[in-house]
Amino acid sequence: MLTIRLTRVGKKNDPSFRVIVVESKRKPQPGNYLEMVGSYDPRTDRIDLKADRIKHWIGMGATTSETVHNLLVSNKIIDAKKINVLPKKTVAKVEAAPSADAAALPLEDSALDSAAPAEESAQTEVAVEEAPSEEAAA
Repeated sequence: MLTIRLTRVGKKNDPSFRVIVVESKRKPQPGNYLEMVGSYDPRTDRIDLKADRIKHWIGMGATTSETVHNLLVSNKIIDAKKINVLPKKTVAKVEAAPSADAAALPLEDSALDSAAPAEESAQTEVAVEEAPSEEAAA
């Protein structure tokens, strides 16, 4: 099976990528690919893609990596929705947040109810502490 993916080229701290067609089982090593179909420079956001060759390889059954899929969608080479490529932990937090907010609403109300007596008791303690100090001063 073939995959269209990125392989990193360039210097340390100066990333640039080639969009290559490679067997999916192989590591993305330099020079070990079937065809280079584009390049991507994230520092300047320059994207050069050979749309006709990419469509040819996809027609031949090649799959795309998630990042390359998003690049193709943003350049309107393919018509599809973008794929979320964030780590799963981040996605889980984002998905869990709405349900946690819905569950937290009743807790917040009860927390507010329980916070009010705590504030009153804190004020009472302050008043008790101030009273002896006034007596000591007199």
